[in-house]
Amino acid sequence: MALPIDRPGKIVCVGLNYRDHAAESNADLPQQPMLFAKWQTSLIGPGAAIVLPPFTTEVDFEAELGVVIGREGRGVSADNALELVEGYVCVNDVSARDVQAGDGQWTRGKSFDTFCPVGPRLVSAEEVGDPQALGIRCLVNGEALQDSSTSEMVFSVAEVIAFVAEAITLEPGDLIATGTPAGVGFARPEPVFLGHGDEVTVEIERVGSLTNPVRAAEAAA
Repeated sequence: MALPIDRPGKIVCVGLNYRDHAAESNADLPQQPMLFAKWQTSLIGPGAAIVLPPFTTEVDFEAELGVVIGREGRGVSADNALELVEGYVCVNDVSARDVQAGDGQWTRGKSFDTFCPVGPRLVSAEEVGDPQALGIRCLVNGEALQDSSTSEMVFSVAEVIAFVAEAITLEPGDLIATGTPAGVGFARPEPVFLGHGDEVTVEIERVGSLTNPVRAAEAAA
């Protein structure tokens, strides 16, 4: 299926933005949102394959609430930030953990082609309501490995938008991925990484269910 949104001018992501994920990572809670970027070429829609390059063996899944900006904004307060939101989508912030660790920064390991599935559709802000009261899960081959709530966010959607817009003009179509909860593959007692033939589903209450198969590069060619 095609992407449910136009290609965003910016894909802004937030790291360590769930209390339960910070705890499983043995990381202190951040004092402000930790931002990084994914590139447009990482975007795919529902049903499209997440392709595993041959030079990474630790590809992880991350269920995230995606926020699509509907109005230009700069310097907004958290009290008014949700007025910029057009709607919400499910996002899978697929991450090559070995590349991420080897590079010492996150952008390349999170921006491989196909590493940003988005969907299944853009759900309006009015339909979703309170973005801090949504169940969020990630299932791999039908097994729920992440199962949490957006209430676990360290910084709310409104606070994240205000923080980004303090320095960066947000424009219609921009996508913000707001962080992932506990249960990611690398932090499990026995690590779980994606392999050829797997299927990953991100489920978010009132937003939808996003499913993508996983393929090795040579099989996807």
